[in-house]
Amino acid sequence: MDLGRGGRFSVKAKAIVGGRAEGESVCSPQPITFFGGVDPKTGEVVEEGHAIRGERIGGKVLVFPCGKGSTVGSYVLYALAKNGSGPAAIVNTSFDAIVATGCVVSGIPLLLAPGHFLKRVKTGDMIKVDGERGRIEVSRGKA
Repeated sequence: MDLGRGGRFSVKAKAIVGGRAEGESVCSPQPITFFGGVDPKTGEVVEEGHAIRGERIGGKVLVFPCGKGSTVGSYVLYALAKNGSGPAAIVNTSFDAIVATGCVVSGIPLLLAPGHFLKRVKTGDMIKVDGERGRIEVSRGKA
């Protein structure tokens, strides 16, 4: 998956929760726990020692391997969405029922990308997810 013209590439992905969204990416090489790891009011990652601690995920395309932790994480995703501080979309590389349930009840598009996707995308890239076609498009840096 080399970058194409203009620093762009796309990948085929499996849609878990359909929908379309786009935005700047926030990428983590580590799994994320939403219960206790993300502030449901502000959308800030607050987990001690986490790779993206201090980042705000509101309106962003959140890219990380998978969820971890409590089933309450689904409700935190719902609270994030209701508070206007939830992600525009989530891209994972492994299925996690907690994240999937949170995305279903919140209407957040969730796609599963190939494992190598995490090595290619960076925080600040612009990402378009299309859960209807199962496609993710990435443009290097902010548009």
